Amino acid sequence: MADFVYNSYAGAFSDSPRVIYERLRDDPGHRHVWLTSARHIAAFPPEVETVPYDSPQAVAALEAADVVVANTHTDFEWSKPPGTLYLQTWHGTPLKRVHRDILWSPPGLHDRQQLDVDRWDVLLSPNRASTPRLRQAFRYDGELLETGYPRNDVLSAPDRDERRAAVRERLGIADGATAVLYTPTFRDDSVFADRSFELGLDTDAFAAALGSDHVLLLRLHYLVNDELPPPAHPGVRDVSSHPDVSELYLAADVLVTDYSSTMFDFAVTGRPLAFLTYDLADFQHRVRGFYFDLADEAPGPLVETTAELIGVLRDLEATKTRYAERYARFRERYCHLEDGHATDRVLERLAVVPDARGASVG
Repeated sequence: MADFVYNSYAGAFSDSPRVIYERLRDDPGHRHVWLTSARHIAAFPPEVETVPYDSPQAVAALEAADVVVANTHTDFEWSKPPGTLYLQTWHGTPLKRVHRDILWSPPGLHDRQQLDVDRWDVLLSPNRASTPRLRQAFRYDGELLETGYPRNDVLSAPDRDERRAAVRERLGIADGATAVLYTPTFRDDSVFADRSFELGLDTDAFAAALGSDHVLLLRLHYLVNDELPPPAHPGVRDVSSHPDVSELYLAADVLVTDYSSTMFDFAVTGRPLAFLTYDLADFQHRVRGFYFDLADEAPGPLVETTAELIGVLRDLEATKTRYAERYARFRERYCHLEDGHATDRVLERLAVVPDARGASVG
């Protein structure tokens, strides 16, 4: 028996913590509490116990927990009791530099976040290439497990085709329509230095050029997803608040991103990718920095304008053929653990952790 507390993106019901919770929730011996925010509370099922993020109730829940499961920093003051296990799943294979490795950040941010890193007991790595990068970035020398990401198990599930059809129906994507999922990352100086937000893709030009047989699904990073104006076209949908990005991967026929870690998750599907990298030099050399050269490893074309992107989207079969070998190398390097059993490997680890009463967690 154990008390679990979950934090996903500072208050969402999502990502790998959600998958772990859904595997454990039917065990009557465990109690589960989620940290939530006003923005995301409506997405939580009514039976889920929640407390507001960064509240006295959240502190009390964390300080009484046997296991804390988070996919990002739990970025407020609380004291982790002896015997509590803090499992940090993190939330993406890093192309972008993270934490201490970032080129630009506001003063004091990473010192504050390091207080949370120092509480971690187990950190998940999605692949062997990411392991040394995560250790370096977080200055972390604790237990690290290469498991893949629980959130990606659904992409290899036996019923993935049925799930894809169901998600597309819920999103109103017609049979035969090409669903283009656009997942730009945030720019640090936009979030932390009040620079104006830019979408990067011209949605008017997209809708005009590709017409009704294409649907654009806009999925902004959670740090900027309240800055998107309402879409002006029926073929453009804002899915930034959709609780499960894995469902969007299943629904999509192609992913367009820039530097987001969604590229690594989506590659599990084997479907084409394209990269709208209009500010590549600035992002790579001033704002954030990369762990590898995207132009050398990207499993799809890098384009700088919406017009170029539209040309790629009009002939996805040519893109698949042109990038087939590079795509295969990318999957071998970054998706080798995404076999549908990442959650099993995580739960095997949790099963041997004693709780405060001497029982096993599993």
